[in-house]
Amino acid sequence: MAVVGRVAALWRYPVKSMAGERLDAAEVSWHGLAGDRRWAFIRDGQVRSGFPWLTIRELPELAHYHPRFADPERPDAAATLVRGPSGREFDVADPALAAELGSGVRVIKQNRGVFDTMPLSLLTTETLASLGRMVGMDLVPERFRPNMFVEAFHGDFPEDAWVGRNLRIGELQMRVDQHDHRCVMPTIDPVTLVREPGILRTIAQERDGRLGVYGSTVQPGRIAVGDPVELEP
Repeated sequence: MAVVGRVAALWRYPVKSMAGERLDAAEVSWHGLAGDRRWAFIRDGQVRSGFPWLTIRELPELAHYHPRFADPERPDAAATLVRGPSGREFDVADPALAAELGSGVRVIKQNRGVFDTMPLSLLTTETLASLGRMVGMDLVPERFRPNMFVEAFHGDFPEDAWVGRNLRIGELQMRVDQHDHRCVMPTIDPVTLVREPGILRTIAQERDGRLGVYGSTVQPGRIAVGDPVELEP
């Protein structure tokens, strides 16, 4: 086992495309971080679409809605609460919240999570810094919505070399299955909501559209900020 980094930060996203919940530690099951992306909002008239979800792409203001679990240690059993930009807090299933997000919008819950591709996502500090130098901006990881933000010890885009291999992070064993092919979401600043299309253009031109990696669980377990990240032979 080679130690290739350490966990710098963790996030889960109780509601798809809303703000992330930053964590000190999390349980990871076969279906990702406990409570991750368990809820999602569906756009009106898109029920039969292959991608019916209401996301930051369509409504950037979603980044200013902050979900949390009433009992953080039992996310799959606890109520999910959402604080909106006005400061009002809703139960996620309150029709008033859906109405605030748009006409005909409704919410669903999936016990396995509503994932676009795979249940675990990882980005390294080195990759973020390298992209920042390319675009001439200070970038925050929240733009890229990773579950695990890892301080890696070597290389500019170190996670590229991890695809197809296993990582051990705390009690978790994770297979790095594929690169993360980026959409327009990283172009939207999660604080100002200003769009910076040059970010995606640079990722497309310099990185073939890829930044960060997706993975799946090989052995469930608990992970925490500060845990070493080990690469299996």
